[in-house]
Amino acid sequence: MTSLATGAPTRDAPSLTPADLGLYGLTVLAWGFSWYALKLQLGTVPPEVSVFWRFVVAAAIMMGWALARGARLRFPVMTHLRFAGLGLFIFSTNFTLFYYGGQYVPSGLLSVVFSLTSIFNMVLGFVIFRQRISRRVLIGGVLGFAGIALLFWPQISDQAGGGFDGQALLGLALCIGGTLSFCFGNMVSAANQRDGISIVSASAWGMVYGAIFLGLFASARGASFAIEWTPTYLGAMVYLSVFASVVAFACYLTLLGRIGSARAGYSTVMFPVVALLVSTVLENFHWGAAALTGLACVLAGNLLVLRTGKTRG
Repeated sequence: MTSLATGAPTRDAPSLTPADLGLYGLTVLAWGFSWYALKLQLGTVPPEVSVFWRFVVAAAIMMGWALARGARLRFPVMTHLRFAGLGLFIFSTNFTLFYYGGQYVPSGLLSVVFSLTSIFNMVLGFVIFRQRISRRVLIGGVLGFAGIALLFWPQISDQAGGGFDGQALLGLALCIGGTLSFCFGNMVSAANQRDGISIVSASAWGMVYGAIFLGLFASARGASFAIEWTPTYLGAMVYLSVFASVVAFACYLTLLGRIGSARAGYSTVMFPVVALLVSTVLENFHWGAAALTGLACVLAGNLLVLRTGKTRG
């Protein structure tokens, strides 16, 4: 998972090559399966501790990658404050809230809420910076939020009691909070990019600060830093740290440079489909008319927003 740049290709951008399609497929699959891997870490280990160790490993790998590429790693104090902002919003709060949300809702639904990042970005841009929202984006946002409501309705409605399932509502609220946190991190990332700071350097330091914040938070809560030494937990840790946090990130960054952010951004439309298919097979997620309609609305809403970004190029 990462923020999208603002650049976009023109309408007559060249067709995707086999290499482009391979990178795209790896990105979608790596992030699509990551939500179920997240669920596999839930249990006896506190979420913040699992996320802490995930980013200790990921930060070490990312720093090594930055050094191997010769990326700049020395920055002034004020720039480190921005890196700390990335760590706070993207590499700690965002993931921890999704881990907690995953205790109450299927993994596929976590990915669907996160896929609304592009829509949340537009809304926050309007609220904070008074950026104009086009009619197409507004329609896309309405479709996206309506789709989330339809997808979550079978989870939050208490059919027997005629009320609402409080735990499912809490899970949805936590996921929305995690998505908003990621969007605030996007704003910090955009400021870094405007100053010419590479995404690799910023993310490497952001992961370091994220791990520090998570360690402090876990310590303040009196949590043990012990983990589960089981194949399932450790396998999920390796997948999330190496493949979802570093390999997919590398594929996505390469894809950005090859085809532009607008077309690369369509991965945020596709990986929820993969995540929901995984959830259907492994978590027995039930598809009804509401869920199918909701998924169609979310996909259509994201496509409208992303297509708006593309036509600006």
